[in-house]
Amino acid sequence: MNDNENRASKKVVIDPGHGGTDSGAVGNNLLEKDYNLLISKYMFERFKELGIPVAITREDDITLSPTERVNNILSKFGDSSDVIVISNHVNSGGGEGAEVIYALRNTDALAKNVLTNIGATGQETRKYYQRRLPSDTSKDYYFIHRNTGSTQPIIVEYGFIDNTKDVEFLKSNYEELAEAVISAVANYIGVPYTAPEGIISNTYIVQKGDTLYGIAQKLGTTVDELKKLNNLTNNNLSIGQVLRIPVEVIYEGEEKLYTVKAGDTLYQIAKNNNITVEELKSLNNLTSDALSIGQLLKLPSQLTPETTYTVQKGDSLYAIANKYGTTVDELKNLNGLTTNILSIGQVLKLPTKTVDEETSNTIEYIVQKGDSLYSIAREYNTTVDAIKSQNSITSNLLSIGQILKIPMNANLETTYTVQKGDSLYSIAKKFDTTVETLKQLNNLTSNLLSIGQILIVR
Repeated sequence: MNDNENRASKKVVIDPGHGGTDSGAVGNNLLEKDYNLLISKYMFERFKELGIPVAITREDDITLSPTERVNNILSKFGDSSDVIVISNHVNSGGGEGAEVIYALRNTDALAKNVLTNIGATGQETRKYYQRRLPSDTSKDYYFIHRNTGSTQPIIVEYGFIDNTKDVEFLKSNYEELAEAVISAVANYIGVPYTAPEGIISNTYIVQKGDTLYGIAQKLGTTVDELKKLNNLTNNNLSIGQVLRIPVEVIYEGEEKLYTVKAGDTLYQIAKNNNITVEELKSLNNLTSDALSIGQLLKLPSQLTPETTYTVQKGDSLYAIANKYGTTVDELKNLNGLTTNILSIGQVLKLPTKTVDEETSNTIEYIVQKGDSLYSIAREYNTTVDAIKSQNSITSNLLSIGQILKIPMNANLETTYTVQKGDSLYSIAKKFDTTVETLKQLNNLTSNLLSIGQILIVR
């Protein structure tokens, strides 16, 4: 079978879950039905760009019964195993992370690839699995699996709507999450995948009292541009609705934007990013100090601090000082602290150390879940004893988030295996190089990575 025949034989139906009177899960000022539609419409356009036959069950905020939804799916390309169904959802119930559910009649190959790609974006992942109907375990639990004939349906739950961390990630990275699914499907059906270029879209969650005109003014765009980007036919908005906001690519490599949150002030944002209020106002063409929740602020990439630490639950000044090889007094002096009391989310400046011969021959590694001294030593072509000596540690116990100095030598491998949560930017920073250099060395045309991928770093 040639590429054109293979491309034509596989079709995709995208199903934005819920809709209309069925809002789905609700939490953190987000309606599931809106997020499902947002990411689905993006996928719909991208599959078309890749030349993959695609259809969508709803393009507007309409109500579909389970029967209508299934009939809609089967009417697009027929009842065939060559039809892949992607049903997009956001979970609820107090968990964290993405998961993918696949039908009893299918293998786990597609579900596994999708979840792996989602994990590569930095989003937490849970599992890919099947679920059986308790009253008849020979049948699928979900109707989208049970009643869709011979198709290959997957339910993608991108995170939990009642988990603030998940929702913040989903709102800021929905395009990257969509591309993770798209690239997994393209790879699964054997169609060449090309990442998009040009515009990076962010999102805005509609607040009480918002109008399209007010949002356009606030975010430096126009009503027409907002309506076009979101396929709106009128100016009506609903609280919690997710809008795509066009944002030009300002910085090469990594996007430097900040979304204003409740309680934020220009002073605090400027302080956290090592700039002045006036610099921040000038960069964003602000004439006053007033901010609104959801507003996007540009931050100068060259001034974004690399030597800061955000306080986490359970942190103490002693633990942070020990982790970063400094002292409590040095941290207090650098941050103007008069007590040892910290608050979650507080940003601390870390002392910048002078690079000497010893540090220039090391790289920093942040310990990930599942790491051991042996696995780290093996990856960086060194020994457990060398790492322990370099970091003045006496035991083999590690903690997630711990920063280790890894000794480099002339025989150090010039490759790196992509881990969960990695990005080209973080890898470039780790190996003291640039995103563009990594892309050139590895002939990459996009910033998307997959776990286990081997990159040339030098």
